Amino acid sequence: MKNGTKKAMLVLFTLILAGGALAQERVSIYGVRGPSGLGMIRLLERPPRAPGVSLAVELLAQADLVAARFISGGAKMGMLPPNVAAKIASSGKRIQVAAVTGTGMLSLLSSDPSVRGIGDLAGKTLEMAGQGATPDYVMRKILLAKGINPDTDLRLGYSLSYPEIARLLVLGRISLALLPEPFATMAREGRPDLAVIGDIQGEWAALHGGPGRAYPMTVFVVDADFAAARPLLVRAVLAALEESAAWVKANPEAAGLLAEKYGLGVSARVAAVAIPRSAYVFIPARKARGDLEGLFRAFLELSPASIGGSLPPDDFYFSRVP
Repeated sequence: MKNGTKKAMLVLFTLILAGGALAQERVSIYGVRGPSGLGMIRLLERPPRAPGVSLAVELLAQADLVAARFISGGAKMGMLPPNVAAKIASSGKRIQVAAVTGTGMLSLLSSDPSVRGIGDLAGKTLEMAGQGATPDYVMRKILLAKGINPDTDLRLGYSLSYPEIARLLVLGRISLALLPEPFATMAREGRPDLAVIGDIQGEWAALHGGPGRAYPMTVFVVDADFAAARPLLVRAVLAALEESAAWVKANPEAAGLLAEKYGLGVSARVAAVAIPRSAYVFIPARKARGDLEGLFRAFLELSPASIGGSLPPDDFYFSRVP
């Protein structure tokens, strides 16, 4: 074979390889640009790898935008609040919960000396964000168990965002609030004399079978058809998520720096303090089903439409875990 022909074939082969690389399938893993995304933060630095696929992490401004991607069919994998995932599935969209990635860490904070326990909330104004979200229904269930009607015995304020609530607690403009991590840490760092009232996690566990029972706050969801067609890819992503959650818990200072670098709305210093108080986890869906259904039953009792009117069926729980 002449040298000219060899060179031409080499150029053609190189172009074919380059074209194949350019044609590589791109799949996004969706999260939220906020503290709920902290458990998956390492994936932004070290995206999982899978043959023939370019995997990338995309953080959207809020969970509603991630939900919209699943509803439209544009998302194949991503983080959602559990009730949102259940409601999407109830609409006929074939999505499955693959794992719980965060469980609740709520703090009831007060500068009011007359509030020493949850039973003292009657007649007070309690600020919380996210009407109809998990913290709202968790608190309502606990109040009802204490004999306090959340609709008539106190005022629940929903007009402020979590960062605003933390800031106003520090300034003394509000005196009582329910905050998740890391916003509870933000408030406590800014005003160390804030009292933590009761144990929200312990109260929930007592209502749902005792120690170890938790209320999931975030879940990782997969498109069922995509997962069935690409099981190895999904397993690689789930393994990377599990590794990321473990790394964040073991390295709070480094994770805090990444949270600040990628604009998750929390400073590196606060994130480093908050991570040990938080519950970034990776619990496969089948193992987490009891906790998920405990939460879903609270939604069913207080607002059935919020999860589609019934408990999700068996196939809502993804079983192909690493």
